[in-house]
Amino acid sequence: MLQKRFAAFVVLLAGAGVGLFVYHSQVKATVPFKLGLDLSGGTQLVYHAKTEAIPAADVSDSMAALRDTIERRVNMFGVSEAIVQTEKASALGGSDQRLIVELPGVTDIEKAVSLIGQTPVLEFRLLKKDAASSTPPIGGMSSSTINNYFEASTVTGKNLKSAELQFQGGAGRLTEPAVVLHFDAVGSKQFADLTRNNVGRVFGIFLDGQPISMPVIREVIPDGTAVISGGFTADEAKTLARNLNYGALPVPIELISTQTVAGTLGDKAVHDGILAGAWGVGVVALFMLLWYRVPGILAIVALSMYIVIILALFKLIPVTLTAAGIAGLILSIGMAVDANILIFERMKE
Repeated sequence: MLQKRFAAFVVLLAGAGVGLFVYHSQVKATVPFKLGLDLSGGTQLVYHAKTEAIPAADVSDSMAALRDTIERRVNMFGVSEAIVQTEKASALGGSDQRLIVELPGVTDIEKAVSLIGQTPVLEFRLLKKDAASSTPPIGGMSSSTINNYFEASTVTGKNLKSAELQFQGGAGRLTEPAVVLHFDAVGSKQFADLTRNNVGRVFGIFLDGQPISMPVIREVIPDGTAVISGGFTADEAKTLARNLNYGALPVPIELISTQTVAGTLGDKAVHDGILAGAWGVGVVALFMLLWYRVPGILAIVALSMYIVIILALFKLIPVTLTAAGIAGLILSIGMAVDANILIFERMKE
């Protein structure tokens, strides 16, 4: 009876696996596995962040802004699965702030450095009058969509002296977080002229070509101090102020090392991983067949379905495969059959 139930379970598992495999093959056949830097090839850049001139209390925020700025620039160029992270390396009691950028699929170091090294642009652009009835969402706008909806930039980040988080409110009113902008003399005049003639219009704020806020001009701003408010949480207002302050790179960075992973090395790792997996499955299957006979056949079917389901899920989620990940998958194949062995041994007893 136990054998029949186990066989029925394996048949059910096989059916589910076959169904998933068919979907995976027919619907997602054109979608390749996502490979990590060590398999697909690419570039790793390590930068030293010069934080000596930054107050110690502001270093953490500055590094977070640097990471966000570089990540935004890398994503704009369509580099998939890029990893941008900061690292603090201590040496002899000091601290060395570093920025590490991994770009899978980019093997041209000069191109990779050019992606990182360019200074982001902060722009203020008015929504066109004929587009006022259909304000676009903040996220997911292409450059052509932005140009269709917004006028050319009249005020840029070079005219912004600072941005700070404040809590607006007074007697009888609840305080709410807001972002206060301070412009230089040139920016103040430009801002005064612009707001005087455009009260009630949407004034988009763009960082690196992407919108980060869409405030409405409520009144004329003659003194170069503008307030962005409405619907912010404290964290959102703090992040906006940080991004506005750091329209350019917030921390000077110096490239200290590069590492290129050739595509041929990735192909060899994938080939060796597949070969090792095939040998591993073959040895496990042979053992199960010789030792357990008919129950071993059921275990082989179940193991095959396990492999098919795992690979299909890796592609459908998707999961980024690395050399270590492939090794873990191969190890899991041996572990997956362990439950079958326990069941079969108990059946013998």
